[in-house]
Amino acid sequence: MTFEYFPLLLLLFPLIYCLYRCRVKVQEGYFVHLELFTTQMRWFRWEWIAKIAIVTLLLITVASPVLVDTVDPSNRQGIDIVLAIDGSGSMNASGFDSKSRKSRFQITQKIAQDFVMKRMEDNVGVVLFGDFAFIASPVTYEKEIVSEMIGYLTHGMAGQNTAIGDGIVMALRALEKSKAKSKIIILITDGEHNSGRYSPKDAIALAKEYGVKIYTIGIGKEGEFDKKLLERIADESSGKFFAAYDSEQLQQSYDEIDALEQSSIKSREYQIKAYYYQFPLFAAFLLLSLLLWQRSRS
Repeated sequence: MTFEYFPLLLLLFPLIYCLYRCRVKVQEGYFVHLELFTTQMRWFRWEWIAKIAIVTLLLITVASPVLVDTVDPSNRQGIDIVLAIDGSGSMNASGFDSKSRKSRFQITQKIAQDFVMKRMEDNVGVVLFGDFAFIASPVTYEKEIVSEMIGYLTHGMAGQNTAIGDGIVMALRALEKSKAKSKIIILITDGEHNSGRYSPKDAIALAKEYGVKIYTIGIGKEGEFDKKLLERIADESSGKFFAAYDSEQLQQSYDEIDALEQSSIKSREYQIKAYYYQFPLFAAFLLLSLLLWQRSRS
């Protein structure tokens, strides 16, 4: 909270002093009934306080109190990241973590949420793919929203199959308006490409054209995911492949990606102002009305 015209408040002190020195002088007199004298003095004391309050409130009004919220969404060191998460039926399998009965998808959700909250200087988006792919969260600096959205996702939401090509293409669409020098996709899957409109070959070519680096993570038991395809996607896009056969290795994969080099993203800083001058103005109006009403009765 601040004042748009703060120097005007400096007039408050001399005006209050003037009100104090320029009070209506009470003429001396003799009263038989002392209670009348007391009432008169209370009235003058209240009138003086009301005048000071009115002047103070009017000066506050003219100074324009505002609540300023400075928004700086992209003036930070960082990269733009899209998490492309496999939501096929096989991701419902358990046994990925020896310490819990959670499914692969649930464990992937939790680790992805933790990863998002760590990337304080980056913009992050989420894509879910199965038979098809869709953008669950656009690329944004609002980490809490992205993390919350990941928690809403469920396996099978995009179908039971695995459209790796579509997952990559949809992640690239999420990065279309990105101004970052460094843009990456983290692709997590436990299967083989067997669905979708786009082939992995076409998706890789498009990623290379856009200059997007792809990190691939194959999760599950050895032989369940297409290791050669994931290695190829990572190599041809200048990324890196990770094999995660349990939850600890998946966490390690994210930790290594978390050490990525950061780059500068430039954008405008802008301010949102909420004006509150109407409140002191209304209070001053009420006090002035009360003061005039009291004078009209005396």
